[in-house]
Amino acid sequence: MASSSPDPAPGSSIADRFDAVRRRIAEAGRAAGRDPAGVALVAVTKTQPDAALAAALAAGQRVFGENRVQEAQAHWADRRAEIPDLELRLIGPLQTNKAGDAAALFDVIETLDRPKLADALAAVSERTGRSIRVLVQVNTGSEPQKAGVEPEDADALIGHARERGLLVEGLMCIPPPDEAPGPHFALLRKIARRNGLSVLSMGMSGDYETAIRFGATHVRVGSALFGERNRPETPSRD
Repeated sequence: MASSSPDPAPGSSIADRFDAVRRRIAEAGRAAGRDPAGVALVAVTKTQPDAALAAALAAGQRVFGENRVQEAQAHWADRRAEIPDLELRLIGPLQTNKAGDAAALFDVIETLDRPKLADALAAVSERTGRSIRVLVQVNTGSEPQKAGVEPEDADALIGHARERGLLVEGLMCIPPPDEAPGPHFALLRKIARRNGLSVLSMGMSGDYETAIRFGATHVRVGSALFGERNRPETPSRD
């Protein structure tokens, strides 16, 4: 079972929380014999108010993860021109009819999970002339309610996305909350290695230190930075 990250200390500022998480990432990296600079912190800002985004930016954070295209547009569309080094990553399910909007806003789409979506993104790339960077989301726990390609189908989807001209950089997963995350991270790393992929987006507030031990290059942290908030219902896929 995944360990739970302690809630932010009462009264602690967002800047203090970023400092604490960054220290823990560095410590976990060094403990694993890795360069901590090889682990990127992705701050998950879904459902967060503008004040929280402003505080994160003031703390020096530039890489952010969002679950919904429309909410991300509200958060970041006006800020993009003002922050040239901003990096936005889509970490929630994507419907094919939102492929164009997602490709226009996000630098990386982490949730490619089916050939139909690969085809939609490839069509956007062909129409706009823009290369689209993606991660393939793998449903390592084969959970029926969760997005992601089944592990045994991951190689085929990676190959299909590459054939369609997408820039497949790596893999992403979200382990089942009631299982130890280590085996899921190990499985994702195995799939990545046999496909020549170097990017592993895995680990959230409760298990990012474990993910770093298994080779995570990106950890997606929300509640440890901003505190718990009510989450909107996840949109359905096609």
